Amino acid sequence: MSIPTPHNEAKKGDFAKTVLMPGDPLRAKFIAETFLKNSRLVNNIRGIQGYTGEYNGIPVSVMASGMGMPSIGIYSYELYNFYGVENIIRIGSAGALSPALDLYDIVAAMGACTNSNFAAQYQLNGTFAPIASYKLLTTFSDTCKEQNIDVKVGNVLSSDVFYSADNECNSKWQSMGVLAVEMEAAALYMNALRAGKNALAVCTISDCPFKGTETTAQEREKSFTKMMEAALITAIRI
Repeated sequence: MSIPTPHNEAKKGDFAKTVLMPGDPLRAKFIAETFLKNSRLVNNIRGIQGYTGEYNGIPVSVMASGMGMPSIGIYSYELYNFYGVENIIRIGSAGALSPALDLYDIVAAMGACTNSNFAAQYQLNGTFAPIASYKLLTTFSDTCKEQNIDVKVGNVLSSDVFYSADNECNSKWQSMGVLAVEMEAAALYMNALRAGKNALAVCTISDCPFKGTETTAQEREKSFTKMMEAALITAIRI
C-alpha cells in the first residue's frame, strides 16, 4: 500500500521517528498545542488528529489511536510500515486492578495480557506474549525517576470488552497480579514486534473500579500532564 492511506492523509516525512499515541484526538490536540513548538496538523481523516512539531528542538509527533485494538492496530501498523516511524509510545488511561493503585498513578506496561484474538493472524503454534521495548521501558522509567514520578511497572490487560458479561472478570485478572486494564497495548506491541520496531504503553489511572472512584472526560484530556511530559522527554532521548 502506498501513502496517503485510507486512514491517514499525511505525506512521506510528515511524521517524526517517534510518535506519542493517546486514544483521544482531543488529547493529541492538547499535547500538540501545550508542549510542541511549530506544531502542524498532518492528519485529520475521521477526526484522528495527528501533529508533528518540536520538543526541545527535536521533532516529535503525536497522533490519536482511537479506542480498542482494531483501531490502534490500523494506525500503528501504518505508521510503522508505511511512514517509517520507529517508536510509538501509547499515553493512555487505564482502570486500576491492583489495590495499590489510585487515581492519577502511572503504570508502564512491561507486558500486555489480552482476551483478544489479534495474534491469531500470525498462525503461531502457541500463545504469544506481547511485551514492551526494553529500550523504551527503561528510558521512560529512568526519566520518571529524574522527574520524581512514581511509576508502577508490570502487566496490564488489553481487553476487547469494556462492558463485560462476566462480573468476575476483573477479579480474575487481579488475582494474577495484573496491575490495570486498558484496550490497546497488546495490539500495539504485536505490531511493533512484527515490524521490528519499538513500542511502550504507559497509562494514567483514570478509574478504580474496586474503590468506586473515577476521573471526568475533561480531566482525562488535560490533567495527565506528568505522564505526557515524561513521555515527551523519553521521545527525545531515544
